[in-house]
Formats: sequence, structure tokens, C-alpha cells
Amino acid sequence: MSRVVRVTGTGGRRVSAMLADLLRRRLRLLREDLWTGRSDPLPPSMWLRWLPHGLLCLVAFGVALGAVAQLGSDGGVGPQLAAAIGLAQGGAVVLALWRPVPAWWMSTAAMLVCAVEVRRHLLAGDAHGFTWPWSSAGIIGHMAVLLLLALRVRTRVSVEVLTVTVLLTYLVQGLWGASDYTPTGVIAVIFSSVVVVLGTALRGRREARAELVEQTTLTAEERARRTLLEERSRIARELHDVVAHHMSVISIQAQVAQHLVEQPSAELIENLQGIRQNALEALTELRRVLGVLRSENPEDPYGLGRTDTGAAPDAPQPTLDRLDALIENTRAAGLEVTTEFTGGARPYAPGVELSAYRIVQEALSNALRHAPGSRVRVEVTHLPSGLRLAVTNSRPRRPVPPSPGAGHGLLGMRERATMLGGTVTAAGTPAGGFAVSAFLPRDGTQPVPSPTPPLTGEQSP
Repeated sequence: MSRVVRVTGTGGRRVSAMLADLLRRRLRLLREDLWTGRSDPLPPSMWLRWLPHGLLCLVAFGVALGAVAQLGSDGGVGPQLAAAIGLAQGGAVVLALWRPVPAWWMSTAAMLVCAVEVRRHLLAGDAHGFTWPWSSAGIIGHMAVLLLLALRVRTRVSVEVLTVTVLLTYLVQGLWGASDYTPTGVIAVIFSSVVVVLGTALRGRREARAELVEQTTLTAEERARRTLLEERSRIARELHDVVAHHMSVISIQAQVAQHLVEQPSAELIENLQGIRQNALEALTELRRVLGVLRSENPEDPYGLGRTDTGAAPDAPQPTLDRLDALIENTRAAGLEVTTEFTGGARPYAPGVELSAYRIVQEALSNALRHAPGSRVRVEVTHLPSGLRLAVTNSRPRRPVPPSPGAGHGLLGMRERATMLGGTVTAAGTPAGGFAVSAFLPRDGTQPVPSPTPPLTGEQSP
């Protein structure tokens, strides 16, 4: 029996220790929430700027005047003490604009001082039927303070403040009491609860809207990042195809070269076989990378609205020689396209020809989507330093249908040009059209001497 008692006593002490520790933590949390003077200024309204601050200052002035008049005339309080209580209650409203928790303490302290002094006059018979423990001006000022507090602090702090307010009101009116007064405790508690719930709801609504804006921004950024990665992956696939073609040519030439020399030496044969073997290994690794980059059914976002091009996945990548066929397809789709080629055609790096074709293709695709029925002019200028492209469309002649695209076609142009050391610009024209211009260095590695501004977005005629 004694053992059971000892066990029970140990368990009871353990429970008591746990409860004491929990109580200490709650008191520490309560002290951190309420015993603070941190600044939390009320931000100006977006449209009305400082008008809410001005209105609250008028409310504070009215509370101070009303408290002084009410306490001095009906409460029997001396003018000096009445002025101090009125200034404290009105000043609490102004202080709540910057420091809501200290303002609540000031308003609560003013209520307690007012209740103690008015109770003394009620018991002495100097005041009859006076509102107690809260004066009318005190209730209005405290409501304004609680509203400003609930708008800016966490819900837990608002609940703690309301709980302390209700508890003090109950202790003063319910337990301490007075005589011959008009009770205002219930009204003060009801109004305080209403403004705290209203302020908390408004604060939650504001936070929800801010979170929604943030999530929308993050979603747009994620969409742009995903589009950028997809565009880079598409460019990588095309350029890898070009590299794979050249590696295949190297392998074949290395295999044939030994037959073009009479009685080739053993060293030459060994070197040619090494070249061919390295080319085959590089081609194998490249095809493995291409297998990862390619999807099972690759789409052609540059097909001018058509994804069923019928091209084989391993078809040769287009070059400048196929611009005429591209322009004819665009004319067949309903655009009036004129071309101008300046300068003699020069040999370009394969990546430059591929990127030039894709830039013209995307510019024509944009004209089809955003400027139906317009006139388009394509200019291709061959320069000693590189290739200059310009695609300009006029104002659309028909209503522009909603575009299902992601709106990042110009992003692909910029990625292609930047990768080759070139630039792309896109902007509206004074006549209401849109112009895309690009410069690509001839070998795809030379920096451009005078960089142009970056792209800002798709055209929207």
C-alpha cells in the first residue's frame, strides 16, 4: 500500500511540475506579447494617403474633450484629474497609430484611474447615476484603440488583449462594485469584442490578399522560368542535331581517308582509326543526351500554328536556304509578305543559320497570331561581320483572336541570339505595327560592339 502511495505521490508531483512549467511558458508568452513597446505604424492608405490618420486624430480630440466635460460636470472629478484622464484616453488613440500595445495599456490604465476616482464620488454621493466603470468617451476611445491593435497584431495578441479587458471590467464592476451608477461593463465588453473580431477579420482579409498577390507573382515567375528552360532545352536539341551531323561526317571522312592515300603508313591508319573511334563515341554520347532531351512526341512550336509537320525527328535542321519555303507557307496562311536580301550570301556557322531561320520563323508566327491580315516585310542583310535580320508587320486588318500561346516567343529569340553573341530587339512601330530586328555574328562567337536594349515582351497590336 505504501508503495502505491509513493508512486501516486510521484506521479502527482510530476503532473504538478508539468502544469507549473506550462503556466510559466504561458505567462512568459503573455509577457512577450503584451509587455512590449515595439513600433508598428499604421501605413497610409493607398488612395486616401493620410486621411485615416487625420480622422483618427479628430476622434482622439473628440474623446479627450468629451471625457473632460463628462468627468468634470457629471462625475464630480476635479478639473486637473479630469483633464489628465481625458488626455490619456484621447492620446491612446493617437499613440495606437504607431504603437498599438502601449496605447492599449494607456487606455486601460486611464479606465482604471477613472473608475477608482468616480467610484469614490459615487460612494460619497457627489455623482448620481454616472456611467461606471467605463465612461462614454472611454468606451469610444478604447474601441478605436482595440480596432487599430487588431488590424496590426497577431490574432493571439488580440485575443489576449480582449481577455484582459474583459477580466478587468468584471473585477472592477462585478467584484469591486459601487453604488448608484449606470453599469457600462456589459456594453464595453460587447463593443470591444465586436471591434476585435472586425479588426481581426480585416487583417486576415488583407493578409490573404497579400498572399494571393505573392502567389500570383510566384506563379508567373515559375511559368516564365519553366518556359525559359523549355526554350533552352529546345535550342539544345536543335544544336545537338547540328553537332551530331558534323560528328557523323567526321567519322565517315576518317574511315574513307585511308583509302584515298596509296600505301598509307601504319601511324596514319592508327590515327584515322582513333579519330573515327572518338567521333563514334562522341556521337553515341550525343545521341544519349538527345534521347533525354527529346520527348516521345515532340511538338513543333515554330510551325506557324501547325504541330503536324510530318517531319521526322532526325530530319536535318533548317538553314537560310529554306527561308523561301517558310515565307511561301506564311503567304499561304494569309499574310502579305515581301522580302529583301542585301549583300552576297556568305558561309555562316551552322548554329547561326539555324538561329537565323528560327528567329524569322518566330517573328512571322507572331505576325500571324497578333496581326492577322497585315503586311510583313522581311529583310536579310549579309554583312562582313555577321547577319542582320528585320521582320516588320503593319497594323492588323482583322480582329486579333485570343492567342493560346504562352507569350514567350521573343524569349526564345533572345536566348538564341545571346548564345551566339548577338542581340534581338522588338518594339512597336509608330504606325501601329511591330518590328523585330536581330544581329548574329558570322561565326557565332564575336561580341556585339553596341548592345541593344533587351526584349520587353510579345507584341500586342
